[in-house]
Amino acid sequence: MITNNMMIRLKDRSPENIAKTREVLLSMRGQIETLRDLKVDVDIRHEQSSYDLMFVAKYDSMAGFDAYMVHPFHVEVSQYIGSVIDTGASVCYES
Repeated sequence: MITNNMMIRLKDRSPENIAKTREVLLSMRGQIETLRDLKVDVDIRHEQSSYDLMFVAKYDSMAGFDAYMVHPFHVEVSQYIGSVIDTGASVCYES
């Protein structure tokens, strides 16, 4: 199993924008065959140093992750995220 975690800090950190971005990320559920599990949590601290969202996705293999990366639905979501993200950090690992 491959797990990919991504922390996202948005340009507009309003509750409404955080909720919309979460929904956009969650919209990938059931749309991409190789995406086995998806969770998106919202930060509850709201500190200056905090990230707004934690994205956790699971795949059966690196081949599944690679297929996800180029899937048209993911590409569309990535374009949206690219337009709203201020900064992010990710870790991809075997689990």
